[in-house]
Amino acid sequence: MSQRKSAMAETCPVARSLDLVGDRWSLLIVRDAFDGTRRFGDFQRGLGVARSILADRLRRLVEEGILAVQPASDGSSYQEYVLTPRGEQLFPVVVALRQWGEQHLFGAGEARSQLLERATGLPIAPMQPHGAGGQVLGPWQTAVHKPAAP
Repeated sequence: MSQRKSAMAETCPVARSLDLVGDRWSLLIVRDAFDGTRRFGDFQRGLGVARSILADRLRRLVEEGILAVQPASDGSSYQEYVLTPRGEQLFPVVVALRQWGEQHLFGAGEARSQLLERATGLPIAPMQPHGAGGQVLGPWQTAVHKPAAP
């Protein structure tokens, strides 16, 4: 089986990001970490992922500084996986995917989980990119500047 080529030499931030968290399991692990999951067994039960795949993804997320391993908060002999500040910065990515899915992948009245603001109990507002002046930007109002080839 051939090895997948790393995108870390790419000049595109999207390609590099996907190289790290673009597979299904990695991003679902991060999602569950935001929801409070911390232990290997809890990740496995919640996701239904094979132990070997989960161990591989957790190892990589720790190596890349997205998760950190620490002793269990209850004093037991277990270890826990917690989001690092770098991992916490993936929150807008998870929210954007959630909101896109809510808008495009569920029928009217279909049951789904909701992300609510703790203080109010209300759904959070839709995420949208804004320009320097605060205006909402569409894709046609942006441009990607690519570096010159070496």
